[in-house]
Amino acid sequence: MISVDTKKKELVGDFKNAGREWRPKGSPVPVRVHDFKDEGLGKVNPYGVFDIGGNAGWVSVGIDADTAEFAVEAIRSWWEHLGGQRYPTATTLTITADCGGSNGNRLRLWKTELQRLADETNLAIRVCHFPPGTSKWNKIEHRLFSFITRNWRGQPLVSRQAIVSLIGATTSSAGLEVYARLDERSYQRGIKVSDAQLAAVNLTRDEFHPEWNYVIRPHDRLVVA
Repeated sequence: MISVDTKKKELVGDFKNAGREWRPKGSPVPVRVHDFKDEGLGKVNPYGVFDIGGNAGWVSVGIDADTAEFAVEAIRSWWEHLGGQRYPTATTLTITADCGGSNGNRLRLWKTELQRLADETNLAIRVCHFPPGTSKWNKIEHRLFSFITRNWRGQPLVSRQAIVSLIGATTSSAGLEVYARLDERSYQRGIKVSDAQLAAVNLTRDEFHPEWNYVIRPHDRLVVA
């Protein structure tokens, strides 16, 4: 079971970062007065995947649009680098997510991309969306993102690599492990999913709040003799 979400977008550069850290007396880190985006460095979108049972996090640090395609690619990266090795006999992947953002329950692209992932991994993907206004109960918020924020407090996020390194260095007294990777791919905005494409998703809705709870199963593969 994993919990997923996009952390707050962060400006890259020598900008003020909330919090305090020990420094030699009289040598504070200089930062910019205004937080206007640096056109050369831009922003990053840290998308997190938190393994609830394993207390381990994976963060894909995107540099382009925060789309459903990007969100599912982050889950795919987690499975390829961590999940598949830790759970080699798994047949089902359960995802808890908010109702909005790049993993929103109404997003057609979210569902079609999850179908692709299910077909690639041969996993049945169960999705449980938190109702609107209850996203604070999503475990990734207080078991991963809060520790990342605490770890980089008071430190300007001067480069993309610095952000990846700071995220990867995050730990907790409970044994949290965090892995981070820079995703430099470009993701197209505004992709339209037709009714036919949506109908092709092998989706079964639960009886309890079917708009928030459903399973996407792999398509049957034809075996050629």
